[in-house]
Amino acid sequence: MARDFRHALDDMNAAIIGIQTAAAGKTIQDYSSDWMLRHALQRAIEIISEASRSLPDDVRATRPEIPWQRVKTIGNVIRHEYHGLSDPILWSVIIDEIPQLERAVSALMEQYP
Repeated sequence: MARDFRHALDDMNAAIIGIQTAAAGKTIQDYSSDWMLRHALQRAIEIISEASRSLPDDVRATRPEIPWQRVKTIGNVIRHEYHGLSDPILWSVIIDEIPQLERAVSALMEQYP
């Protein structure tokens, strides 16, 4: 039996909270120089990416401001292109895109309790 997509929303929400907590008060220099921080945040992004694949198309369509295809594929980039990852790009995802995703996931969790 397939897992209910609301569990994926819970997983995404938990990863987002983890990212926001770990990144709070940090700079890109902190991110770049701290192996544990960098890998923890990358793993959380992977979880978000994988969980987003479980959301039905009609659910994703209710939040068109989110580039769902990019969310779905960033995990593959982190997993398979890890040697070429750009700290500035990933830090930008963490700082600029995670807050928008957090708002969308929160809204979806309210819409689909």
